[in-house]
Amino acid sequence: MASHRRPKQPSRTRVTVLTTAAAAAVALSSQAANAAPSEKPSKDEVKSKVDKLYEEAEQATEKYNGAKEKQEKLQKEVSTIQDDVARGQDELNELRESIGLAAAAQYRSGSIDSSLQLFLSSNPDDYLDKASAADQLSAQQVESLRKIQEKQRELAQDRAEASGKLKDLASTRTELGNKKKEVQAKLAEAQKLLNTLTAEEKADLAAADARASRDAGERVDLGNTAPASGRAMAAFQAAQSKIGSPYVYGATGPNSFDCSGLTSWAFAQAGVGIPRISQDQANAGTRIYSQSDLKVGDLVIFYGDLHHVGFYAGNGQVLHAPRSGTVVRYESINNMPYQFGVRI
Repeated sequence: MASHRRPKQPSRTRVTVLTTAAAAAVALSSQAANAAPSEKPSKDEVKSKVDKLYEEAEQATEKYNGAKEKQEKLQKEVSTIQDDVARGQDELNELRESIGLAAAAQYRSGSIDSSLQLFLSSNPDDYLDKASAADQLSAQQVESLRKIQEKQRELAQDRAEASGKLKDLASTRTELGNKKKEVQAKLAEAQKLLNTLTAEEKADLAAADARASRDAGERVDLGNTAPASGRAMAAFQAAQSKIGSPYVYGATGPNSFDCSGLTSWAFAQAGVGIPRISQDQANAGTRIYSQSDLKVGDLVIFYGDLHHVGFYAGNGQVLHAPRSGTVVRYESINNMPYQFGVRI
């Protein structure tokens, strides 16, 4: 008769593990089923983030402009010093040659003195330190040696200065490259966000921006505010002639501008030189803290770090180059955090 064996029961530990695993799987399935899909940001949220990125890009742009201006200044200074060094070396060579000719003449006549021999075998500093030998030279020779000594000191100072400025220039070039990358990264991030919008949403934003951008032929009620001065009005009119020109970071005209590029270019057309970047323009004249005291042609400074500038246009309007993706245009002065005006 066949024996009937009872089936082997699973161990209690194994049952517990399997039960726990099954429960976890059910819980995960339930969470996956109930989890809401990640919500796509609304058009207004995208616009808010993009506007913030554009503001940060403009902050970086003004720092880029400052580094670029410093680089250009250093390049000119280094070039000038190097030219001075080259001229100084030529003068030093001529002085040495004149002393050499004098020594040769004395040698041929058999009258070269020991003090001149000392000079020719060492440097002028060592020679002039030996005062007891100086009275054996002619006054002309002494003067030539003193000139050589002074020229050597000047050349040493010029070379040291050039070396320092070259190091500063290299550092500034690195800073310039970093700021350029920062601007480009902010603009790329903004574009990536804009690309998440539907065609209809993009069209709505474009239409809103088009309404804000006025072409040169459209009249804007600027009231009858008096100009700050004849030069300020001339600068303002130069800026008016560029309405519709695109904003390009780092640009100073004549076909595209960033904010401080427009104001510095416009004043240059009026025969007035002002600094390149907004933070420096903020200190270029008399500050006007009350908006009611502003006159046409005054500069208007915005944001706590002073990174944006435009022209006061009258009737609560500013004329400026707003940001990437826009053009030179009029806007309400209240669209940005006003700090103060500057009367050049």
